[in-house]
Amino acid sequence: MTNARDPLLVVLTGPSGAGKDSLLTQVKAQDPSSYVVANVTTRPPRAGEQEGVDYHFVSKAEFERLRRDSELLEHAVVYGQDKGVPRGPIREALASGRDVLLRTDIQGARTIKRLVPGTTTIFVSPPSEPELRRRVRERGADTQEQVQVREETATQEMAAAPQFDYHVINDDLEECANEIQQIMSEERSRPDRAEIIV
Repeated sequence: MTNARDPLLVVLTGPSGAGKDSLLTQVKAQDPSSYVVANVTTRPPRAGEQEGVDYHFVSKAEFERLRRDSELLEHAVVYGQDKGVPRGPIREALASGRDVLLRTDIQGARTIKRLVPGTTTIFVSPPSEPELRRRVRERGADTQEQVQVREETATQEMAAAPQFDYHVINDDLEECANEIQQIMSEERSRPDRAEIIV
């Protein structure tokens, strides 16, 4: 059992194009004391992406070392790219009393919830399937083939929403971030909340 001052581990999940990254940025802007995890990936940075902010961009060899040394809380091949959630920064932030927020795909969110049952999982979806398809197409960083795979996968993933603790619809970014803040406030006040051990 925890008390209200114990920090939260919050995972945003949902289909590609749901706006998880934008939401994390908005939540962080509203609550600068929270810590947003930069995941690890072997893919090269896209235009405008910053090392340590958007991702930690590492070599395949470094990724394998992190995996082998159990320094990744969760890892998977996502759309042909290695991605993982680094364990160390999460531990440090929680130890300093900061809420930790991260985003991952649906498989990763399930894994983290299984490994750390006290995690709060929030499924993020766009307001409609046509809007989801529009967002996936307008990402601008994928080939036509990748866009098609993302669209098909995203449509299938929408059915997973009931498997998670909460479901928010990202229609208006600020309102959706406010809703996440409210969820976090409610989670902090739960007397039966499990301790976060990463």
